[in-house]
Amino acid sequence: MISVEEALSRVLALAAPPEGETVTLDEAAGRVLLEPAVARLTQPPFDSSAMDGYALRSDDLGGPLRIIGESAAGHPWRGEAAPGTAIRIFTGAAVPAGYDRVIMQEHTSRAQDVLTVTDPSGGPNIRRRGGDFTAGDTLAPGRRLSPADIGLLAAMNVPEVTVARRPRVAILAGGDELVRPGTPPGEGQIISSNDLAIAAQVREAGGIAQILPIARDTETSLHEGFEAARGADLVVTIGGASVGDHDLIGKVAADLGMERAFYKIAMRPGKPLLAGRLGPGAIIGLPGNPVSAMVCGTLFMQPLIRKMQGLEDVSAPEKARLAVAISPEGGRQHYLRATLQDGPDLPLITPFPNQDSARLSLMSRADALLIRPAGDSAREPGEIVCFLRLPH
Repeated sequence: MISVEEALSRVLALAAPPEGETVTLDEAAGRVLLEPAVARLTQPPFDSSAMDGYALRSDDLGGPLRIIGESAAGHPWRGEAAPGTAIRIFTGAAVPAGYDRVIMQEHTSRAQDVLTVTDPSGGPNIRRRGGDFTAGDTLAPGRRLSPADIGLLAAMNVPEVTVARRPRVAILAGGDELVRPGTPPGEGQIISSNDLAIAAQVREAGGIAQILPIARDTETSLHEGFEAARGADLVVTIGGASVGDHDLIGKVAADLGMERAFYKIAMRPGKPLLAGRLGPGAIIGLPGNPVSAMVCGTLFMQPLIRKMQGLEDVSAPEKARLAVAISPEGGRQHYLRATLQDGPDLPLITPFPNQDSARLSLMSRADALLIRPAGDSAREPGEIVCFLRLPH
């Protein structure tokens, strides 16, 4: 068995370089920017007012001012500034040349075309040209585009961007006992939940999930499943990767030319994990146990999918204080489902007393995975430990 760190390194080595494609901004949210996006203009393109009020010259503060014009968004005033004058101005409107200050309207008094400043305090209230960005500025690649990024790109007058192609991930669950949700299970049958949960993790990491028909416990059925997965960037199998008589994934994948990177990790839940290359793509064989599959999906599959898009953001452990005492750990690194709550300095973490890896209800309730190193000693409340935060 190899360590979690070594396994992750070998999994990430399976990622091929990302391929780029050009998409319009309305399709770019959540995609990974692959090439720099360059601003085509300067923002603001002119000095603009930060509020509704009056533009004036600082030198003229202290006396009455004559209002000689108005500047509104899209309708700038084009006259010449003169001593002792002011311009009615609105938020976002161009500040006419020669005026260096905007007084908010609540700090003024107006009698027809005569303005009196009642409170001269405050700054200039002017957004300077180029204060946000200038033409030629870039948005660097290697980031998943957020809604704010999309707004920035639009303001930069960039109509389309080059992003990483989403990896296509074929998900193959196997087992004679499995039936689809909504099907009344027969004797000895259970509902297939793993493939749907793993598909959700694929989409969360930015991939395109393709759920294949459930494979039965025969080599013929598995060969058909792998054939249906042909062309995928990553094939993820669920179940059948252990050493039982009906665990055929490793044998069938080897028959198809898989180059195995490793098999078995010194961790729990999730010891039986298979990974390697299969043709031009990669393969990960997840355990069939529901929680084991999801934990391994979090630790290995999602980082691989992100790297296939050019991201290197392997989740870094965070620190918390134990809210309860925990017993010594065994010989494998253990990921315990746990809840988080606010603490005085660090979050407080409480692992569930029962860590049965078949209990999906606990996985659904968990905020985090508490990381217990192999051979870790007993811990008391208040001690600092590491955890991985789970999405909600």
